[in-house]
Amino acid sequence: MSGIEIIICLLLLFMTVPDFCRWIGRPAMRYPLFVLFGLALSPFAETSAAGMLIEAGKVGFVLLLFEVGLEIDLPPLREFLTPLRKVLWWVLLQYPVIFALGHLAGLHWIGCFIAAAAITGCSVGMAHSAWRHHPGLEGKIRHHLLLKMVLLEIVAVVLLSVETALYEKGLSWFVLLKFIGITITVLIISRLARKLRTLFELVITQATRWRIHLVVLLVLVICAVGDRLGLSAMKTAFFLGLFMSRIQHNNQGLEDFIAPISRRFLIPIFFVSLGLQVPWSALFSTTGLLAVATTMVLFGWRLVIQRRLVPTGGDDRSLLLLCPNLTMAALAANVLLTDGNAPRAAVWIMLTGLFMTIPAIMLMPKSPRQAVVPPANGAAA
Repeated sequence: MSGIEIIICLLLLFMTVPDFCRWIGRPAMRYPLFVLFGLALSPFAETSAAGMLIEAGKVGFVLLLFEVGLEIDLPPLREFLTPLRKVLWWVLLQYPVIFALGHLAGLHWIGCFIAAAAITGCSVGMAHSAWRHHPGLEGKIRHHLLLKMVLLEIVAVVLLSVETALYEKGLSWFVLLKFIGITITVLIISRLARKLRTLFELVITQATRWRIHLVVLLVLVICAVGDRLGLSAMKTAFFLGLFMSRIQHNNQGLEDFIAPISRRFLIPIFFVSLGLQVPWSALFSTTGLLAVATTMVLFGWRLVIQRRLVPTGGDDRSLLLLCPNLTMAALAANVLLTDGNAPRAAVWIMLTGLFMTIPAIMLMPKSPRQAVVPPANGAAA
């Protein structure tokens, strides 16, 4: 397939899949479906066209991490203290299992840490709708479960920030300086959060014709500065979104204003590009079988943890809310694919995230069926 033919297919996909997923009550299924489309497309795409999508997907990934940060509305620190202990136990109990499986996938110890951080993470945006409508959760239990989901996502991103630096450069003075740069960048963003929030709010309220473009431009400029200071553009986007999560205008969040560029174009391209990088042969190889085995073992072990060691507070189905981790798996796989030294392990992490996310979403309670409503004129301004 030529580049223009692929673009035609993608535009048709981007127009239909999100509305279809909302209609069936599974809005979070859109990202796994984009990955599956990329898998189906990989044998037919020209090399140049696939390369074009992979490069465009990198920008989509930055915007994805920005939206991941935006979806986390941080409560006061004291509210995190109670669930934090349970979250750490939940994560640490899974590490030995993931380490053993990561070793079978061909990862060294740092790569196993990356895999463990990604696979134990939680994609809050993919599970949030199901959390809202999950039956049988009392008020306090429901709130604590959301805090655990948020903590799992934050812990995963922070660990991946540190571990990927070690993976790419090894333990050296340069890496220690990079850690200092990461810390300084996060502190700068947190200190400037109020001024940056004011700037974003000014653009949203005052700009009309170029509103979307200016918001995206601001995000990318700040991410580029963060990248220069030692924190990669992707992680800078996450922390920027984390500190910008309370911005609203006319009952719309910041992510709603950039949706025409992010959610409806560049982010889907990123997930399609991930699927393009997974060869069909991997699905029927030992790597694919290992991903299936990893998924089954972790689902079983998590059920044991839920029942015997660290209960979520709800029934067994509430465990599913902690399982969608496709965005975290995508972050880890993207690092390994970019590095180029562990493509088999990257495919294993990507497939494990996919195989864990799809069943978890399908087994969760359905969201109420939503009618497809076109955006208001002002939303696209």
